[in-house]
Amino acid sequence: MAAKYTFKQFQAQYPDDDACLLAILERRYGKADACPKCGVIGPLTRIQGRRAFACKEGCHTYPCVGTVFEKSPTHLTLWFHAMYLMTATRNGVSAKELQRQLGVTYKCAWRIGHQLRILMSARDEQSNPGKLDGHIEIDETYIGGKVRGKGARFIGNKTIVMGMVERGGDIRGYVVPDAKKTTLLPLILKTVKPGATISTDTWSAYSTLPSLGYKHGTVNHFFEEWVNGEHHTQRIEGFWSHLKRGIKSTHVSVSGKYMQNYVNEFAWRYNNRHDSADMFRRLVARISQPVS
Repeated sequence: MAAKYTFKQFQAQYPDDDACLLAILERRYGKADACPKCGVIGPLTRIQGRRAFACKEGCHTYPCVGTVFEKSPTHLTLWFHAMYLMTATRNGVSAKELQRQLGVTYKCAWRIGHQLRILMSARDEQSNPGKLDGHIEIDETYIGGKVRGKGARFIGNKTIVMGMVERGGDIRGYVVPDAKKTTLLPLILKTVKPGATISTDTWSAYSTLPSLGYKHGTVNHFFEEWVNGEHHTQRIEGFWSHLKRGIKSTHVSVSGKYMQNYVNEFAWRYNNRHDSADMFRRLVARISQPVS
């Protein structure tokens, strides 16, 4: 059973800005038993009134410099509270809810949520740099907007998202401009190891996968075929259902411009689903790193 990281535990671990700043310092420089600048051995002393520490030789270290905290006047406890909320909930947290919970302006809440989603994606890429392998399910879906015209290919202004999930492993999601073969195949080659087994529906864009070195099987949804031996797309379709429900219930609607960030957030939460306490720790570790 996944470990539960409660709000009471969070409050005890990060009761004030000093505790949050120390956590950022330790994640950037280890236990900081020596000055990161001059190397002098000895504990660092907190400088009151600044987000800084000093060594006994007088060198000042600013752990927040180069991170998303650097130019943010928002208290570190509020940033950490937002991180807790976004890792403790299954569907994430809307900017309006962050505004209510943190007591900040909507603009501030939106920026915090936006930065956290970007860093979730960066953390996921850092933690899972390799290609998917084994048995992979691939599918595409259409989110938001309104359907115009008739037929499956008339998608109006909906956003197209392609997903690949390794059975028993991780998921990757990409917002794509269309579902053409020339768009989807390069992403598969980039994400899935040659020789892997791939399950898809019968969309023609996937028809040449065997020629690219993959073992390919299909299910024909048009004829209500959901399982064909070992082949089905139930895991990726389950993720689509969760993603759409989460966006509709929590965020109401998401602009196509920012859809990739929300796909990354839900994928990151899926990939770290086995331990909520570790999920929070991983995000703190990532957000404490310098931004590029």
